[in-house]
Parts: sequence; structure tokens; C-alpha cells
Amino acid sequence: MDRNEVHTAFEILLEEVEQVVISINDAGAKAFQKGDYDEARRMIENATRLTDFRDKVKALQNEWRNLFTSYALEREMKRRKYPERLERGLRTSEDAFRKPILEALVELGGQAQISDVLDLVEKKMRGIMNDYDYQPLPSDPDIIRWRNTAQWCRNTMVRERLLKSDSPRGIWAISEEGKKALQEGKV
Repeated sequence: MDRNEVHTAFEILLEEVEQVVISINDAGAKAFQKGDYDEARRMIENATRLTDFRDKVKALQNEWRNLFTSYALEREMKRRKYPERLERGLRTSEDAFRKPILEALVELGGQAQISDVLDLVEKKMRGIMNDYDYQPLPSDPDIIRWRNTAQWCRNTMVRERLLKSDSPRGIWAISEEGKKALQEGKV
């Protein structure tokens, strides 16, 4: 049985349980209308037990989904072959991005969207970056290596308080410490 068949089996079971709950609800409502409160109470107890059972089935369905996802991910990782990691020293270092990032932010008015900052950083580093920097990451072919390096540099500068940590998502902003460090040539 694959994931879809097991998932379908859980769905069928849950539909059947729901039909029984509806029947019990109807029987309980009729018993209540007739004034047969003992029968109505018995139907409520049955419905409560059945609802608990339904919740257990849903929990098992979620557990299956998690187990299957984990299993499928492990299988995919074994099948997937990543290219070798780039040797140390071949890409431009994270530190090389510090000054261009701060300069770009100052030129862009102190804060800007990530793409605007990175576009300006790329222009500033045109003679510094090499062919390795323009390659995609082995782990994610949609991300260019130098952009990833620049974003790691940004994280480091946030920890060092050169960039603001509370800027809105997708926005980089220089801090007063960052402006001071740039002016004093300490980056």
C-alpha cells in the first residue's frame, strides 16, 4: 500500500464513522422528542465514545502522514546525489561582503528590500567575485552562491548590531553602529 492508498483508507474509515455518528445523533434526537431520556442519554454516551474513536483515527492518520513523510524524505535523500561541496577558499568570503552591504544600505537611504540591496552589492563587487560565486548552490539550484553568502554575512552583521534586527521581513536596515563602523573604516 502506498501513501495514497493508506490515506484513502483512513478517509473511508472516517466517512463511515461520521455516518454512524449521524445515525446516533438522529436516534438520540428522536428519543429526546419522545421523552425517552434514558435512551437519549445512552445515545449521547455512544456518540461521545464514537467521537473519541474518530479523534483517535484522525490522530493515527496524522501519525501515518508524519511517518510516511519522514520515510519518503529519507528515501529521497538516499536517492538524491548532491555535487561535492565547494573547496574552501574558492568562493568569495563572507567578510568581503560586509563593506559593500553597508555602503549599499547607506546609498539606498538606510534601508531597502533585499533584492535592491543585493543588486547594488553585486555592482560594487563586480571585480571581486569570481565564477564560483555565480554558480548555483548544490543544495538548491535556484539560489546563486554569492547571494547566499551575502545573506549569511547579513545575519552575522545583525548579531554584531551593524544591521538592525527588527527591520520588517524582506527589508535590510543599517543601524547607527553600522553607520559609525563604515565611517570609521572598521569594516
